[in-house]
Amino acid sequence: MAKDKKVKEIEDLPGIGPTTADKLKAAGHDTLDKIAVLDPHNLAEMTGMSVDKAKEAVDAAKDATVLEFSTASQVYEGRKAIGRIETGSKELNDLLGGGIEAKAITEAYGKFASGKTQLGFQLTVNVQLPAGKGGMGGKALFIDTESTFRPERIEAMAQAAGLDAEQVLSNILVVHALNTEQQILAVEKADKTIKENNIKLIVVDSLMALFRSEFPGRGALGERQQKLNAHIHKLQSLADNHNLAVYVTNQVMDNPAILFGDPTTPVGGNIMAHAATTRLYLRKSKEDKRIVRLVDSPSMPEGEAVMKITPNGIKD
Repeated sequence: MAKDKKVKEIEDLPGIGPTTADKLKAAGHDTLDKIAVLDPHNLAEMTGMSVDKAKEAVDAAKDATVLEFSTASQVYEGRKAIGRIETGSKELNDLLGGGIEAKAITEAYGKFASGKTQLGFQLTVNVQLPAGKGGMGGKALFIDTESTFRPERIEAMAQAAGLDAEQVLSNILVVHALNTEQQILAVEKADKTIKENNIKLIVVDSLMALFRSEFPGRGALGERQQKLNAHIHKLQSLADNHNLAVYVTNQVMDNPAILFGDPTTPVGGNIMAHAATTRLYLRKSKEDKRIVRLVDSPSMPEGEAVMKITPNGIKD
């Protein structure tokens, strides 16, 4: 490689050609910053190059990687511009600080018929509203893993909001994932779809269902959590890069270790707990009421809100 050649891609690194670059990308080392943090001995082992040459490649990747620093004031100003999607319930909006937040993953967990999916439907309608009027002026991508998608419910919600139901439905892209490979692929290949369709919301209903069925038992737990971790990080990457909101529903189980109080626990373990920016616990109350508890949020205190699931959608 010429000394004055600027490093822009992995292929530009010393000692790494297109074939080696493809091998590294296939192993998940697909950006310069990922190469920059590799141990030269590991890189040498993966590529077959000498340790000295690998060190040269790592150093070149470090030089080509630019870290940008911002003041807390700049970060604060940027956060003021982050979009939010209203839920239909003012009480729930207030609990969340204005609605479901963009550039973040919001997880809703609860037992069957607790309202998780209904809230997801409502968000696919509301995201289409203009910014400043409860939405983000964009379309939605709905990844359905449990055959829960019901366009007739969305039609009713759209009509109740005074919107053109046919137009609202045409602005929602639906992927029916039959296995974890399809679920993961739908997210991995979403960048182009997001750009071309102005997607501002991704709904995954549910995130864990297929992972639980395909990776049963403790023996498969390690592989499951590894795949889940990469999947969730890609969702967060899409949220950050495209300024969109991610809403995922999650299943629950009863934790036998909890002897007093509510034993309901979301599945997914620590990986899910750390990955979700905001966690909501939904549970049924009397008639059509649902209690929503804010379990975890980096900016809002814990608390509860009551919402109603009506034929016209989510209401106070």
